Amino acid sequence: MRMLWLTIAWASIIIGVVGVFLPLLPTTPFLLLSAGIFARVSPRFESWLVAHPTLGPSVRAWRDRKAINQGAKVSAVVAMICSLCVLVWLDPGPLALATVSTALSACAAFVITRPSA
Repeated sequence: MRMLWLTIAWASIIIGVVGVFLPLLPTTPFLLLSAGIFARVSPRFESWLVAHPTLGPSVRAWRDRKAINQGAKVSAVVAMICSLCVLVWLDPGPLALATVSTALSACAAFVITRPSA
């Protein structure tokens, strides 16, 4: 079972790193998932992730202050707006549009109201 959790954690790190380069793929949630898994199954990998010069600051900011970097906030909200615009362009129907709009609004509100790192 430990190997399964380690595999999920490393896959999450890979997806998070890819998210650094792809504008619509978030990075921080995947890193936080990895950090949470590593905290339970591998303290050595958790220490590596938290101390990493590129990946670690966002994990530490969330753990210490529940804070999100200002640039990450802007990127996340812009990505949500772009996603909503694409959905409007695809015209999925009023129920789908209302559901997605509500979910994205709630997510954006959460991101915006977190302290800045």
